[in-house]
Amino acid sequence: MDSKVYFIGAGPGDVDLITVKGRKILSSADVVIYAGSLVSREHMNYCREGVKIYNSASMTLKEVVETMYEYYKQGKRVVRLHTGDPTIYGAIKEQMDELDKLDVAYEVIPGVSSFTAAAAAIKSEFTLPDVSQSVILTRIGGRTPVPENESLEKLASIGCSMALFLSVSMIDKVVEKLKRGYGRNVPAAVVQRATWKDQKCVVGTLDDIAEKVKSKNITKTAQILVGDFINCKYEKSFLYNENFTHMYRKAKNENRSD
Repeated sequence: MDSKVYFIGAGPGDVDLITVKGRKILSSADVVIYAGSLVSREHMNYCREGVKIYNSASMTLKEVVETMYEYYKQGKRVVRLHTGDPTIYGAIKEQMDELDKLDVAYEVIPGVSSFTAAAAAIKSEFTLPDVSQSVILTRIGGRTPVPENESLEKLASIGCSMALFLSVSMIDKVVEKLKRGYGRNVPAAVVQRATWKDQKCVVGTLDDIAEKVKSKNITKTAQILVGDFINCKYEKSFLYNENFTHMYRKAKNENRSD
């Protein structure tokens, strides 16, 4: 077994939404450091007997890195289990930079993000023809500031689909900024704990979403989705159009002999 640190995306909640590769590595790990405030403890049921388990919710960056390094030096396989996909708001860059200084080998295994899980929960598609072909992933500034040129007003003014992380606790402020940016009332949805057993979904518009969120007592661990894609008319894709030709399929009228 190789001695390496693996940053693995555990998925948004449902333990079966970790990738096959991620679970395979997790099941063979000697040490697991998991984000206990967001990652289901059920993932530990797939670990082998004798595995060392650490909950990073109470650990500092220094403690996490020191723990990974100590076991790596012993030739152990270490898994750093993050929620969703670790490359989105995962704070893994600072961990990898420290491991680079220590000459520790590591690999990143992607996972299902909460923003795609949230869209699936409300049975929507972010990218509809003639509606939006772009998705913005962002957040409102809080304890961690957001660059001025990435303000919600500026991003919303583009008019495309949006998914906001780490922002539902400031829903009134979020709505105010989005209204200024979009310049009109648009569909909005909030999904709390997407794919968990206690998942909550609220669908509305910028005019009423804040009150609906408050009535459901949603204050954290939620995605805010915004854009016409949630509820609109749209053109069908060319992909499956019978008269659209591509390398795998000829148009129906091309096969006619008359």
